[in-house]
Amino acid sequence: MRLLPEPGPARVLALSTLVNTVGRGTWLTVSALFLTRSVGLTVTEVGLALTLTALVSLLTATPMGYLADRCGPRGTQLVALLASAGCTAALVAVRSFAAFLAVGLLMAVADSASRGARGALIAGAVPADQRVRTRAWLRAVTNVGISVGAVAAGFGIAADTRAAYVALILLDAVTYLGAAAVLLRLPAVPPVAAPAHGPRLVALRDRPFLAFTVLDGLMSMHFGLLNIALPLWIAGHTRAPEWLISGCLLVNTVMVVLFQVRASRGTEDLAGAARAARRAGAVIAAACVLFALAGGVPAVVAVPLLLGGALVHVVGELWHAAAGWGISFGLAPAHAQGQYQGAYGMGMQLGSMVAPIVVTTLAVGWGLPGWLVLGGFFLLLGLLVPPVVRWAAGTRPVPPVDAPVPVG
Repeated sequence: MRLLPEPGPARVLALSTLVNTVGRGTWLTVSALFLTRSVGLTVTEVGLALTLTALVSLLTATPMGYLADRCGPRGTQLVALLASAGCTAALVAVRSFAAFLAVGLLMAVADSASRGARGALIAGAVPADQRVRTRAWLRAVTNVGISVGAVAAGFGIAADTRAAYVALILLDAVTYLGAAAVLLRLPAVPPVAAPAHGPRLVALRDRPFLAFTVLDGLMSMHFGLLNIALPLWIAGHTRAPEWLISGCLLVNTVMVVLFQVRASRGTEDLAGAARAARRAGAVIAAACVLFALAGGVPAVVAVPLLLGGALVHVVGELWHAAAGWGISFGLAPAHAQGQYQGAYGMGMQLGSMVAPIVVTTLAVGWGLPGWLVLGGFFLLLGLLVPPVVRWAAGTRPVPPVDAPVPVG
């Protein structure tokens, strides 16, 4: 498999993403240690600041997408990347909770602008039938970039000095600049004029689209299964060796890199995307059952159940991601792709905010019954997506030619 798509806008976007996510991987890996060991913040302070920044990112997602539509997505993306570079570099000077919160809030706004602009940029620079495939490429290279960044961060963690952490943070800042430089190779996408009449933030008034966004956001809690619930489950409730935690995460990363583009086939229209969401719910539910059955059994039985569950889960993850892209692009009007992509991202942020408490309470706290409840929940969410998408498609003035109304 090639690492980058064919030459053209999709390749420029993928290369820019790859550069940027190397830095993101370093920050994600070392952030907690830098903030607690070098800056001197408490774990509670770090958690509170991250919660507040996540909330700001959630609230600014749609307005920043609207800004990308009106000002042009490439220019908005470039400004957001430069602002992120400055905020990241400013972390070196952070010495208090207040300073970290101030930088984090600015970074959250820049991140919202970047995400909204990216969606509008894909919609404006890539043919309609290639948008989902492009998003799939970006997700695949994101996993590669974060993995490379995590490996690089390992050297800084091994040194465990302020100088090492500062070097990694500055590397992250440089990758934002590098991503912006690569993005200059992409032709500018002209801004789209707002409608002469009616509300500006139409995405927040689109009830069927918001209903889909909530369903998709709740479905995204399955990411918490692998990152939060499963490690605690393996370590505290199974007889499997703890190294299997890394093994399950590795399975996920490799599968996303190898198969996300292939899994996106057939989700370019609303009908195919809705069916993929339904399949995703069923498959993730099956993964929950496999994880549940690994509790309390001998290691020779638990290991294949857990690895099998990780494999099944990632198949559902691939379908869920592709379905969300197809539906969010397909339901968005041409003049509001940025704000609709921003609103769609709000669902993912909602899921990431509620996932820790939900998955730990049910899967870890309740044990096997909790896993089964989670599985039933994901199954129900998947079943609800097609009728909600039919409702949403029926409210469009004219169904987009590349997005037929789903039939079941």
